[in-house]
Amino acid sequence: MIEIRETGINDLEDVRRLWADGDVMLFVGFPEGLHKTDEEMLEWYRRVDRRRPDINHYSVFEDGVYCGESYYRIDREHGNSAAMDVKLFGTARGRGIAAAALSHAIREAFDYGAETVWVDPVPANAKAIALYERLGFKKAERPGYLITDGEAPGSVYMELRKERS
Repeated sequence: MIEIRETGINDLEDVRRLWADGDVMLFVGFPEGLHKTDEEMLEWYRRVDRRRPDINHYSVFEDGVYCGESYYRIDREHGNSAAMDVKLFGTARGRGIAAAALSHAIREAFDYGAETVWVDPVPANAKAIALYERLGFKKAERPGYLITDGEAPGSVYMELRKERS
């Protein structure tokens, strides 16, 4: 059974272990993993906790075993767009866990006012791109506010708009 819950202070060691895994962090620019101290993890958690619900982080479990994370960050200054993310340990991939975790974060972002959610995977991350497409994300032109100093981005911008009822 998949369980997705708001990350709490007791989940920080699991999150740190996830981030330290080079396989997990390869496509986000940390092929050796991202290594954080206890203090850095606690400060990160406090920043997320202070900004909820504009930002939220979820811990993902399957049958009680930590599998990974999903996340959103709503940008209120730019049309209520929300950056999305999902990361799983290799052992948890290919079983629908990422789709469930990201779908949960998408619903939450929309519930808290996001109008558009977006991801920007690197082109080499074909499995992530396929997942995003299955969830309804479409490739689109990257908004100018996401481009820094005229730099050509090395990732694929994809977005999903909130459906109106």
